[in-house]
Amino acid sequence: MLTDRYVDRLKPKPEKYRAFDKNGLYILVKPNGDKLWRVRYTKGGKSTILKGPSYPELDVAAARTWGAQAQFQFTLKSKPRLETAARSKSVTNEDERTFECIAREWLSHARRHWSQNYGLRIEQNFERDIFPEIGHIPIELVDGPSLRGALKKVEQRGSLEMCRRLRSQCGSVFSFAIAEGKAKFDPSVSIIDALPKRNLNRHRSALKAPRVPAFFVALAKDNVSKLTSYSIQWTIITIVRSVETRYARYDELEGLDGATPIWRIPSDRVKTKIEHIVPLSKQAIRLLSDIRNLGPESEYLFPSDTSHDGVIGHNRMLDCIKSIGFRGEVTIHGFRGLASTVLNEATRIDDRGEIVRLWDPDWVERQLAHVESRQSRRAYNSAEWIGPRRRMMQWWSDWLDAHGFRGLRIPSAVALRGYQFVN
Repeated sequence: MLTDRYVDRLKPKPEKYRAFDKNGLYILVKPNGDKLWRVRYTKGGKSTILKGPSYPELDVAAARTWGAQAQFQFTLKSKPRLETAARSKSVTNEDERTFECIAREWLSHARRHWSQNYGLRIEQNFERDIFPEIGHIPIELVDGPSLRGALKKVEQRGSLEMCRRLRSQCGSVFSFAIAEGKAKFDPSVSIIDALPKRNLNRHRSALKAPRVPAFFVALAKDNVSKLTSYSIQWTIITIVRSVETRYARYDELEGLDGATPIWRIPSDRVKTKIEHIVPLSKQAIRLLSDIRNLGPESEYLFPSDTSHDGVIGHNRMLDCIKSIGFRGEVTIHGFRGLASTVLNEATRIDDRGEIVRLWDPDWVERQLAHVESRQSRRAYNSAEWIGPRRRMMQWWSDWLDAHGFRGLRIPSAVALRGYQFVN
């Protein structure tokens, strides 16, 4: 397909020539250097070429909209007409019939019920996978095969769950368009059976405890970005979700110079929509110091000047895990499963010689920011059990040290002693 950069570089030749885009659209380059848009359509079995504005009067995106409109008018059995340059330019931003314009209208409507970060992720997914394929097409002309073609590219790169989510979100766009009187049917329904099936038993891969030392050794030896390595370490030691790590801000950290430092994650970044307090261990504070020293200066702990939202990407963390040879063995989210297993299985011998849990399961669930199963238990204050959870998080950090985390000191059995099981 054509791009503005490619068209800019087209040079005149002794004879006029064409550079093709898609759906019958192409640009004609004349010997005098003029670049003129043309679109080919078929009427009564006869091929006809419609002349359009010049480039850069219409850029590539605007020309696709103009060409799609011509096809749309032909479908309605009305004679395609040449739009003025001014009208064609306005089509890109104002025409309410293209899939992209309606999808953005739906996004604006739906974002009222979403967190800011979630809405941004949905928009970025559409801009990456959907808009380049069908965004320029009038929504009434988007059919099952064209939508399936866009989603097939997502499927081919292995993002099966993303493929299903995009299909569902496109269905929401069509439902919105139907409600607004801008579409008559939803083609996303017709391709459901063509999509890869969901594996209901599939869980995020969690690293087994015996493999933890090997993971930390591989992470230490890999020549990846230090910031990427630190983001993975921060996620592991705080047992948070990757999205909470990626958007972590320095102004969310409190009491770093005192005895009770915490990370206060606002509710709009937490899956449960409840503010989440993470007690910070001594090891987490040391890691934070390393992160600060690494720079560059930013309001975020893990900034990126190459991403749309200014923070490190989730795929960057996954790529690091793949590069050190643990692909399929663990995911970023899987470390939460490891922590849950280790903390729930940790036991000690009490004064009566009985085996008891070291940590209350409710503390573990609260630390993982899981939704309470009973409605009556969802009203807990965000700081509840902060004392026991602080001791638990320090024990978790010591356990990580004992298994090679960042090559820090290996605590003795005495260091892991002294924690009481509190009801």
